[in-house]
Amino acid sequence: MPTTHRSVRVRRPVSMRLVITTFAGVVFGFFLGVSLPPSSFAKLNRTNLLPSFDISYFEEKYSGLSTQALLNIWATIISNPLGDESTQKIWVATNPRGAERLPAGIVRSESDLYIYNSSVLPSQDLAVKPKYLLTFTVGYQLRTHIDISVKKFSSEDFTVMLFHYDNRTSEWDQYEWSKRAIHITVPKQTKWWYAKRFLHPDIVAPYDYIFIWDEDLGIDKFDPQDYIRLVMKYGLEISQPGLSPDSVSTWRMTQKKDESEVHKLTEERPGWCPHPHLPPCAAFIEIMAPVFSRSAWRCVWHLIQNDLVHGWGLDFALGKCVEPAHEKIGVVDSQWVVHASIPTLGNQGIKEGGKTPWEGVRERCRVEWAMFQNRFIEAEKSYYESQGIDVSNYSSSLGGGHIHSRKFDVEGDLPEGNRQESNRQEGNGNQ
Repeated sequence: MPTTHRSVRVRRPVSMRLVITTFAGVVFGFFLGVSLPPSSFAKLNRTNLLPSFDISYFEEKYSGLSTQALLNIWATIISNPLGDESTQKIWVATNPRGAERLPAGIVRSESDLYIYNSSVLPSQDLAVKPKYLLTFTVGYQLRTHIDISVKKFSSEDFTVMLFHYDNRTSEWDQYEWSKRAIHITVPKQTKWWYAKRFLHPDIVAPYDYIFIWDEDLGIDKFDPQDYIRLVMKYGLEISQPGLSPDSVSTWRMTQKKDESEVHKLTEERPGWCPHPHLPPCAAFIEIMAPVFSRSAWRCVWHLIQNDLVHGWGLDFALGKCVEPAHEKIGVVDSQWVVHASIPTLGNQGIKEGGKTPWEGVRERCRVEWAMFQNRFIEAEKSYYESQGIDVSNYSSSLGGGHIHSRKFDVEGDLPEGNRQESNRQEGNGNQ
């Protein structure tokens, strides 16, 4: 008993000191916490203070390593201050869709069609970068014609790209320039099918101007460099060379005028133009030999419909991509071409129902024009309605007067008064 009594008296001060120390620690911790800014706690997490060691995870991920190597990896992870996920995660909202997790400095949202030399250093590659892109949709049948045309664009300023609708590419190697060109082949496809899939604006972004031409153009009198000079001089974002008097043409707007370098307006037949500044009297070119600026093409590419491969009707809508359209779209008269309208791709159509191949292609062209017109009308009306605008008196803004005054018959009939247009290509499927 005496021993027990002495033991109790000895422990009393120890217990009291423990209580006082604990209380003092709590008070000190409280005031310390109050004095620290909230952001300090945001940087702390359980991982930094007490990392958890999931040995099974590391054994599975690094199954080929020894135990000592695993321990070294773990020591590196827990000692690395950047192990805090909140400091490692990247999210750049202004990056292209899908690339938000990448640092902006490494993102390359655009590409090019330059031909690189894989055997030299990057710093030694591409002494000259082409400024313009020339594309033809071709068949081997017109190889001599294309050879003459491409040689007109032989400057290092041009990248040449051939779309082959007849699946014949190797035969073109007989031409020296063809070995430096880009060749893409998919049987029986049109130039607008190719353009939609291989000329994305982010791919052709390095080029100031993009030529998307048919194969049946005579360009003996054409100078590409002078053409570009005039396009820049007159501020044309969408243009085409004038058509010679002996060309197959439908619209007066695209016919060459002898008295000028460039024209942007013309007079059409009565009733064909609802306004002097609307197609086909202005803001209009055809689609056999268009030339687009980089910025204009970025818009036009979105206008091209995936399934409407011949592009009919597109010419009336090009003005939607530049402003003011009657100033930014024009025809270069002093650099003109001959449009032969040779039914090349059209002859590869399928003969059925008593129709020749080119007749089947032409019928689809006509139906596509109607479908494009109807889609545009519905899209335009839908937009106006979403803005609270009354569309009860709506009329299409595509121009064309009575040509576009009502919906087209999607079974293939064009509006009366424009039958000439249905025969303009005789099945030339490049369009």
